[in-house]
Amino acid sequence: MDIEAMKPELVEGKVDWKGRTALKYKHGGMRAALLLLVTFGFENTATLALSVNLITYFTGVMHFKLADGANQLTNFMGTSYILTILVAVLADTYIGRFKAALISGCIEFLGLALLTVQAHYSNLRPPPCNPVDEMAHCEKVKGQDAAILFIGIYLLAFGSGGIKASLPTHGADQFDEKDPRETWQMSSFFNCLLLAICVGGAASLTLLVWVQDNKGWDWGFGLSSIAMFIGVIIFAAGLPLYRIQVTRGTSAIIEIIQVYVAAIRKRNLRLPRDPMELYEVDKLEEAASELEFLPHGNTFRFLDKAAILETRPEQDGTRPGERAPPSPWRLCRLTQVENAKIILGMVPIFCCTIIMTLCLAQLQTFSVQQGVTMDATVAGSFTIPPASLPILPVAFLIVIIPVYDRILVPLARKLTGHPTGITHLQRIGVGLVLSSISMAVAGLMEIKRKGVARSHNMLAAIPVAQPLPISIFWLSFQYFIFGIADMFTYVGLLEFFYSEAPKALKSISTCFLWSSMALGYFFSTVIVNIVNSATKGITRSGGWLAGNNINRNHLNLFYFLLSILSLLNFLVYLFFARRYKYRAQAPAILG
Repeated sequence: MDIEAMKPELVEGKVDWKGRTALKYKHGGMRAALLLLVTFGFENTATLALSVNLITYFTGVMHFKLADGANQLTNFMGTSYILTILVAVLADTYIGRFKAALISGCIEFLGLALLTVQAHYSNLRPPPCNPVDEMAHCEKVKGQDAAILFIGIYLLAFGSGGIKASLPTHGADQFDEKDPRETWQMSSFFNCLLLAICVGGAASLTLLVWVQDNKGWDWGFGLSSIAMFIGVIIFAAGLPLYRIQVTRGTSAIIEIIQVYVAAIRKRNLRLPRDPMELYEVDKLEEAASELEFLPHGNTFRFLDKAAILETRPEQDGTRPGERAPPSPWRLCRLTQVENAKIILGMVPIFCCTIIMTLCLAQLQTFSVQQGVTMDATVAGSFTIPPASLPILPVAFLIVIIPVYDRILVPLARKLTGHPTGITHLQRIGVGLVLSSISMAVAGLMEIKRKGVARSHNMLAAIPVAQPLPISIFWLSFQYFIFGIADMFTYVGLLEFFYSEAPKALKSISTCFLWSSMALGYFFSTVIVNIVNSATKGITRSGGWLAGNNINRNHLNLFYFLLSILSLLNFLVYLFFARRYKYRAQAPAILG
């Protein structure tokens, strides 16, 4: 048998479930990735309905005020996304991405099961009342019932964050970046990931939202629990097919911190003229390891000081002129420094995507409450739940994503010569512009909705009891535009962070997307409070977004404010994106 001929079938740095080196013909590829896409689809089925309709549960069942309920939802979403960093570190360093995803799925199932129990038993909830009626005195959830609610919510947040942190990168691990035959498949995988989200979201926004609104929240949470359970079973069943990334045993985040500490400690040293004098381990001596070696870059040169070799005489028993034993907090590898530079270069792009999630948070909270006040009937009898409105852009994406991936991308590839048609940064920029347009359209739609309320003397009416004579489909424009923005920006971000990051930082880099979304949700809570405080003295309602009667609020002005902020954010993004230097491709990984 020709051993050399067998080498291309081995996948370096990845093993099967028994710890043996993974084989290309047996492990990974689109066949294994398909199971992960199905799992992500079921997970999204279980959770997307909650991200748009949980505001109704908070205000209608747990009796939070509208602004407080919106803040509870955005805090929940933000926590879910920020926890992706913790899970990514654990996945890369200790337990691996497969185990991280499996454990997270089980925790998410437990959270949904606990919420199902609370929604089913009336003694675990506040007594019913009409929270929209300003004359009613509704008792907000408290004590033991509040503890059950928040334990369930944040178990769900931790599990969902863990799935988002580990599943996409575990899916990308099924492809070999050094094999041209699999490179385009990995790009297609990220597009299919959005398609899986949309298909799962379509089921969630139709079936689950209808069940929540018409059969009860216990049935809604119960179906979410079943969907999550099925997803976990499918994911676990694919274990024999997966390529599993070998854990490193050291935290990439710690290594980045070491670079900054070492650079600060040696800030007074002068950089050598020749970058070859900077510290790097011997590549031949490390050939048996899986270290990645990156070339020196000319950006952020102040970090290069972390790799300056020092000579300190007569220290710790060393002879005069002898180099002291390297400490990782004082001397870092050149590749380690370059990793820190790559992450630092991504930070401005990361920051410029926060505003987009801030806009998304409003579509999941205040836009749903807009829909509650409007006529949701179709064909005279069927009623559309307001939280199901995002099904319109989701349905469009289900159609357009295959067209984009199989027709538009290959066509653009021929015109531009770029493997993904257009660059990742161009794709992100298109989405940022569309998010600004979406908020402007949302403001115009709110002006129209309030105009109908004013013309029918219904500004002071109880919205739930007396819907306005205007179709809920008017809100579809803002959802539709933002749905297209999703396709460009969020998938573009996932591809950008994964492709730009070095091997040691794959999971953590993709968490940039989820972290930016987390900060967007948290920032939503902050800006709602700031806007209410700033406008409290100039409006009769006590602020643009104060109170539970949205007909008397100034939501249109809030939407226009977000549109302006989004446009300014895009201009800042344009400045940094034009100056961003894509990372140099690393030489082959030795070992």
